[in-house]
Amino acid sequence: MIKNAPAGILKSYEGDGMEYRKLGRTGFEVSEVSLGTEYLIRKSGKHVASVIGTAIERGVNYFDVFWAQPRFRDNMGAAFAGHRDRVFLAAHLGSAHIDGQYQTNRDPETCRLFLEDFLRRYRTDYVDVLFLHNSDGQPDFEEIMKPGGLKDLALEYRDRGVARSIGFSGHTMETALQAVESGIVDVLMFPVSIAGNAVPGKKELLSACARRDVGVVAMKIFGGGKLLSEWGSAKLNQWQLGGGVKTLERSIPLTPVRGIHYALSQRGVSTVVPGCSTVGELEADLAYFDAPQEERDYAGVLADIRQFENGECVFCNHCLP
Repeated sequence: MIKNAPAGILKSYEGDGMEYRKLGRTGFEVSEVSLGTEYLIRKSGKHVASVIGTAIERGVNYFDVFWAQPRFRDNMGAAFAGHRDRVFLAAHLGSAHIDGQYQTNRDPETCRLFLEDFLRRYRTDYVDVLFLHNSDGQPDFEEIMKPGGLKDLALEYRDRGVARSIGFSGHTMETALQAVESGIVDVLMFPVSIAGNAVPGKKELLSACARRDVGVVAMKIFGGGKLLSEWGSAKLNQWQLGGGVKTLERSIPLTPVRGIHYALSQRGVSTVVPGCSTVGELEADLAYFDAPQEERDYAGVLADIRQFENGECVFCNHCLP
């Protein structure tokens, strides 16, 4: 195990075609396409090892691993064995597994136990990003940030060298902006999908991240998979569209390549973390790096998304020649 391993150690493991970006002020060089692992929770250890091993082989070096279930952590720990110095692991302070159920937990001592469990099962003595997990709404934000709350626990771990940086994950624009402006957060994990292109506050949030050098990890880039069905309509939830449940009527499909290109085109985004349950799904996402410009072009998808807009163009001139 390499505690506080320098980001440069990962350079010799770059995969063919993979590109890397700085993760804000952390200084970490992370793969543009990384991996969310939520869909591996019920897979066998052999299956998990295959997906993780293929990702590392292809140059993926950032992994979000928020589940607290013992079997999931054991499978992941085995999959990363021998590769810890090649990857960045993002753990979540506030993700718990109690009485057989996942829960978002705000009790500092309970969360301490689950982070210590993380370190044991992942066979490491540090995490690269320690997220304040899944905070939405002002009361929950204040609970996390109060004296003696999870924020202070995260700072303790950072000061001890157990956490190399601190992150914040959530789905609410106002709460995420407060976290970024607090000065405590090095990384923000937030939904960034083409369906939410004109969500009020998006431009301001991403601008604040850029101004404060907070790295952005784009999650939900395919709307939980709903955006990838080829034709017809899709019902999207409030965290995808900024309020309420709406139906998206589409004339053309959104491919993984287009969805990834949109997210990576947004200001301040360092990496995307699509959830992949199979090697095939992973390969479909990594095809982004070999895709020609016409396959990346999402202008036609934006035309469908305009049904949710109020006339403001925030597309960064993508539609120009």
